[in-house]
Amino acid sequence: MKRDPAILLLAVGQTLAWASIYYVFPALLLRWEQDLGWSKADLTAAITLAVLVSAVASPVTGRIIDRGYGATLMAGSAAVGGLGLFALSFIETQWQFYAVWLVIGLAMSGCLYEPCFAIVTRARGIDAKRGIVLITLVAGFASSISYPVVYSLSELMGWRGTVQTLAVLAVLVVVPILWFGGRLLETSRQTDLPVTATQGPERGFLKQPAFWFLGLGFACLAVTHGAGLHHLLPILDERGLSPEMAVLAASFIGPMQVAGRIAMMASEKILSNHGVALAAFTVMGSSMILLLFSGASPGFLAGFVIFFGSSYGTVSILRPLLAREILGEAHFGAKSGALALPYLAASASSPFLGSLIWEFGGYDLMLPVLLGLAVVGCGLYWQAHRLAAAQTRPD
Repeated sequence: MKRDPAILLLAVGQTLAWASIYYVFPALLLRWEQDLGWSKADLTAAITLAVLVSAVASPVTGRIIDRGYGATLMAGSAAVGGLGLFALSFIETQWQFYAVWLVIGLAMSGCLYEPCFAIVTRARGIDAKRGIVLITLVAGFASSISYPVVYSLSELMGWRGTVQTLAVLAVLVVVPILWFGGRLLETSRQTDLPVTATQGPERGFLKQPAFWFLGLGFACLAVTHGAGLHHLLPILDERGLSPEMAVLAASFIGPMQVAGRIAMMASEKILSNHGVALAAFTVMGSSMILLLFSGASPGFLAGFVIFFGSSYGTVSILRPLLAREILGEAHFGAKSGALALPYLAASASSPFLGSLIWEFGGYDLMLPVLLGLAVVGCGLYWQAHRLAAAQTRPD
């Protein structure tokens, strides 16, 4: 693929945005539990609130993107996220902790994958896949950067100094990169898609059953991924792994996401997007089984990292591509934002739901529940694909 400055800028910007604004929560969860003395449920309720706010705001951000203000949206949201991180370093009470994460959640709705991919799809149309793949290949290393950097900085200056450092990174580095990348995309937009009779009005897709099956299917996968990710360090700690080994394992999830995306590209001529989606659901469910037995052998832990990372690595690419295939590309910003609502709501609830299940039956109960959700999600997605195929099949 020829060099594309806009896509390259967004790839770097997304990597740093995810590393500083999103992954800081799972990377600091154990330290907050130890330093602040709050329970896992109390702490994870904050990220639940943040992602829920992001979900509620996502349809609005989609409409902002459809009106051509994507660059301003991403840059402004990253700035708000950086200010939220700075405020986080001064919290003392739970209500302050929740208030700050509410603000950060609002920032997430405008500067992470959802708006970025909507901007790319709106600007590049059928050629968007190449740009999305490149962005995710680079940004897949966000967790690999965040976990060890946050761990090292926390050892050196404590968690408060760490989030202040990340706040400076977000405001001074991420903001201008996202603005310039988004602006280049907007000024070089190649598509100006009309609304046709078959595509319907702006919100007509909400009446399509395929929309709801697709949204709920990926929402199930979001719960599986979100709970597994945010509880990963406590899960491995419970299974007797050292903090260094747990951080090392978590750091390799990012490279495995990249590996999954490369494998997806390599199998492009063999597997359709539909086939890759079915594989992603299957492999994600299998990773929960491996994590369940991760304390028994390093091989199970390695298998979990490979399966968990690679399967979710393909999902971030598949979601916008399958949304376009199943729902069409007219008003894509609105469709992307609406699909993000159940997905992000599920992500929002996943850490807190994981904590509740843990309190009831420990991680030995939580992981089988997550496996079951992956199976249900696969069935829902299958139904969405079947309905879309029936609509396009000639009589």
